[in-house]
Amino acid sequence: MNKILSVVVLALLLTSCKAKKVVMPTEVSTTVSDVTVSNIIKNHYGVNRNFKTAYIKSNIDYTDAKQSLGLAADIRIKKDEIILVSVKMIGITMAKALLTPTQVKYYEKLNGKYFEGDYKMLSNWLGTDLDFQKVQNMLIGKTIDDLNNGKFKVLSEESSPKLEEISDGNFAKSFVFEPTTFWLKRQEIKQFSPERKLLVNYSNYNSYPECVFPQELAIFAIQGEKTTNIAIQNKNVTFNEELTFPYSVPSGYEQITIK
Repeated sequence: MNKILSVVVLALLLTSCKAKKVVMPTEVSTTVSDVTVSNIIKNHYGVNRNFKTAYIKSNIDYTDAKQSLGLAADIRIKKDEIILVSVKMIGITMAKALLTPTQVKYYEKLNGKYFEGDYKMLSNWLGTDLDFQKVQNMLIGKTIDDLNNGKFKVLSEESSPKLEEISDGNFAKSFVFEPTTFWLKRQEIKQFSPERKLLVNYSNYNSYPECVFPQELAIFAIQGEKTTNIAIQNKNVTFNEELTFPYSVPSGYEQITIK
């Protein structure tokens, strides 16, 4: 259960939202044949993400080789500062996770355990270095890495522009975008040794006054021959409200170390 909750916490940090009022997206007229790396980066980073806080309610389906779970989650975000995730089963809070730029904390009620540490836990699980900003980027449909700091080539995938990292290292990264809006369709991080991969598919984007978010995510975490699938569907979100972030480990819980 500890491992499952860790994975679910990560999945929830990748989740997204929908709001009440829809604004039609501004489209950029271009084709894959004439798009450049700098054009993709400029337009992707020009996507509206101007919210201050978000309160999200989501449903999650978690599946691995041994079991399937249906979960619910409440997610509170104060942009660039703090993220609080509450995981529920049949309406009962079973786990909470609190993330800041310097710490990762969570506790789970089933076994009375809690964890306090840095981003090494998530980094080790994904096979790539993570920090608060990268997690938040994945959450809001933004590329995990700063594309301005990498070297890429432009490819075409099903008429969509794709940036593929130029690297001879142990990692391979690629990002696929909507051809007219440059919203992120997929990002993939592959590690060759040990063999593992994270694939995140984004779908059903809508553009709202406060931000652009995907309404559904399909997450595949692959390690060797083992695959974990996490499907996320969002029910409701409110933006720019005054939020509190209550988190305290219940007395008597045992601290654990995650390797």
